[in-house]
Amino acid sequence: MTLLVSGDRVSDTLVIDRPLGEGAFAEVHRVRHEYLGWQAMKLFKRVASLEETRRMLDEARLLSTLGHPNIVRLFDANTVRTPEGLRGFFTMEYVAGGSLERLAAAHKSMVPRDLVAEVMTQIASGLAVAHDQDPPIVHRDVTLANVLIGYDGSGMRVRVSDFGLAKRADPFTHLASAQGTYAFMAPEVMRNQGYSCASDVWSVGVIAYLLLTNRFPFHQGGEEFSSFSFGRFNRSLLPPSSYNDEVDADLDRIVLATLELDPQNRPATAQFLADALRERAESLAGAAAGVPNSGTSGVSPATGEPPGPATRRPVRPPTERARRLAEEALALARSPGELDRAADLMEEAVNLSPYLRDRYLSKLTLWRRGVMM
Repeated sequence: MTLLVSGDRVSDTLVIDRPLGEGAFAEVHRVRHEYLGWQAMKLFKRVASLEETRRMLDEARLLSTLGHPNIVRLFDANTVRTPEGLRGFFTMEYVAGGSLERLAAAHKSMVPRDLVAEVMTQIASGLAVAHDQDPPIVHRDVTLANVLIGYDGSGMRVRVSDFGLAKRADPFTHLASAQGTYAFMAPEVMRNQGYSCASDVWSVGVIAYLLLTNRFPFHQGGEEFSSFSFGRFNRSLLPPSSYNDEVDADLDRIVLATLELDPQNRPATAQFLADALRERAESLAGAAAGVPNSGTSGVSPATGEPPGPATRRPVRPPTERARRLAEEALALARSPGELDRAADLMEEAVNLSPYLRDRYLSKLTLWRRGVMM
């Protein structure tokens, strides 16, 4: 049972619409603002005093200082009375497509290489702004659930969300205390040696490896998710291309660099990771255009493709829910003034189904530009 339910009024302008998700410390609702439309509201569950409320709202204050297209935008922060007492909340932009968990689940096995590379690049770009602060802000909980996938007029836009564990690092050591989600936690964090920007980079590497191979790094098949232990780092880490022949040598190298056990050997901040990914993208683009390439990309100069078979995996038909969302979006788009709502519905649909993404992504992008065709 959530603290607030559909129809509850948060303020004079804000009303609860429906729940979006729930974690140990907070629940997230879609809310309607009387003037600004749909927003997402994060409501803290375990706050009993005004002092604790202010401490929990540190996330909101951190977010408000980081204006970047790959970081979820913050709108407001306040408190609201619930049946359990006063609770802190903040509102942020609503991303209809949902989290990277939804996108990964839609593909079932492995997410296409170029999509993973783009997701990595945009996550790194958002985190780079936090890491560039003085002292750096480290996220400490970069997971599939905390990366949102939406679409605007230029295409896919990834937003890093849930800076609930974010903390400014010590100005001298550039380390922060260790918290986060176990499966995405860097080895040094597990050793209680503190969290750094390189620890955030590790988490991005875990996401990339998981999306490319459908398995966690250093994790053997048949083990339960809950069996993650420090001992797994004694195993050799195979490159993603061992499981996925779409992965080129440069992407192998970049992902493996993020998963170096010694943080000194990883990209020191997300900016270094973003730069490496952009260099790879430029190398691939040059190879596709027939530009000679003496680098180490491992792609064919003639085709711009990685070596090995370039077979396209069969795309499963959409689920009933995804199909229904797409049909509702197409119908709604024909009604005057409903293009934004139609785009939100289609955004959900394309993140639920690779088939619908292939079919309707270009239409969704046009809708986000305000163009109806």
